[in-house]
Amino acid sequence: MDAKMMNTILNWIETNPISATWIGLFLFLALVFLRDITQKKHTIQRNFPIVGRLRYFLEMIGPELRQYWVANDKEERPFDRTERSWIYATAKGQNNNFGFGTTEIQYEPGYPIIKHKAFPYPESKAYVHNSDPSCIPCLKVIGPNRKFPYRPYSIVNISAMSFGSLGKNAVLALNRGARDSGSYHNTGEGGLSNYHKEGADIVWQIGTGYFGARDNSGKFNLDVLKEKVGNNACVKMIEIKLSQGAKPGKGGILPAKKVNAEIASIRHVPEGKDCISPNSHSEFTNVKELVSFIEKIANGTGLPVGIKSAVGEIEFWEELAEEMKRTSQGPDFITIDGGEGGTGAAPLTYADHVSLPFKIGFQRVYTLFQKEGLSDRVVWIGSGKLGFPDRAVVAIAMGCDLINIAREAMLSIGCIQAQKCHTDHCPAGVATQNWWLQRGVDPEIKGKRAAKYIQGFRKELLSLAHSCGYEHPGQFTGQDIEISMGMNRYQTLEGLLGYKRDEVKFTKLQDYTVFPKRQA
Repeated sequence: MDAKMMNTILNWIETNPISATWIGLFLFLALVFLRDITQKKHTIQRNFPIVGRLRYFLEMIGPELRQYWVANDKEERPFDRTERSWIYATAKGQNNNFGFGTTEIQYEPGYPIIKHKAFPYPESKAYVHNSDPSCIPCLKVIGPNRKFPYRPYSIVNISAMSFGSLGKNAVLALNRGARDSGSYHNTGEGGLSNYHKEGADIVWQIGTGYFGARDNSGKFNLDVLKEKVGNNACVKMIEIKLSQGAKPGKGGILPAKKVNAEIASIRHVPEGKDCISPNSHSEFTNVKELVSFIEKIANGTGLPVGIKSAVGEIEFWEELAEEMKRTSQGPDFITIDGGEGGTGAAPLTYADHVSLPFKIGFQRVYTLFQKEGLSDRVVWIGSGKLGFPDRAVVAIAMGCDLINIAREAMLSIGCIQAQKCHTDHCPAGVATQNWWLQRGVDPEIKGKRAAKYIQGFRKELLSLAHSCGYEHPGQFTGQDIEISMGMNRYQTLEGLLGYKRDEVKFTKLQDYTVFPKRQA
């Protein structure tokens, strides 16, 4: 096509823009028609050219459509609309009350009822620490025999979510929220990044890839860990991840396209290559070696060291309890993750069918340690869809000292449960490395919302404790909760699970507001 004809066409388009637009649209649809009718990969598109593409578009936005137009308030999973509304309202400092009575089916099997006392604990007598009416310190000191013992300011904390899985703005927002609310922030197995250093207490999680604490060959390097811990006083504990509820016993891959220079530097991995988390640790292969690894890190860093695991076979826990009793060594804390947990990508079968749900898994491990006389020596952390006051009360009554929350914290900073965490196309900009989508997450604004959510959570938890006659939620027992067994049949949590949690020798709340400082 020569220049004269090109000018003629351009002039015609300029003088007839509407006609040109229609012709262009027709030509575009004709090309799409030809492609659809000749391709062989997609049956619907081949049989219904152009129109068939609408089916894939609707399927792509299906979760969002069901959220706002199709599902009722109690149908959605993993968090229904009323649960998300409570989190959003709490995070924004809005009215998080609900009107016109409960919409729950209170005779449905498994439904919990918290039993209030006729004479509640007077809120007028409640101790307020440091002008923070939401402060709920942990009743136990973690690692009392370590060089740097730690008592968390908050029993509600942010669970493990790596930079890489979450974008930098999301990590910044969560860390600022943790800082302003006094909770700790778990790094996830991706390692300690600069975005974790906004002032919150940090739990550094070490997974099978030993990211951020490894040498050039990918092996764990204690000297690297010691140097980073020494240079970052915000790191208060080390958590060794054995498995997680979303995909226990399964490794993971951060695709090469996500491994930019920054992530490569943080994780100590090659830039532009797949970052692989193996499905097992190379530093230990049995319980004795695990305990030795724990002591090696604790002695090298001076920090309390614990483990995180979902619960499957019980033999491991039996061996661990025996080894801890025999040697007086082992984890200072144990995080039990339920099979209902999960913030990132996981194969469907792993997400749905591998590892026990939180209540069952925790009960089996906790009672085993009770029999060995070890349960009071360990700080117990519950994880797995516990980001609501009623669920936290149940977990505490079962024996948990602390609660870790992940997806609920994501919701507080804008997650809309689009369920696209595994695609790198999170529309809320939380679980993505896409620069355009991430810009929607303002770390300052969202950080304040994360803080308000945690503080609001704790205030309601304290209120529930007061209603039941307690000053601190850690005083809840299995007798304070009844579980529906069907129509007109309720049983105490203690009777249902078949054990009593360890007795809490509580004095008064201010006795637990002495927080050991980590000195250089």
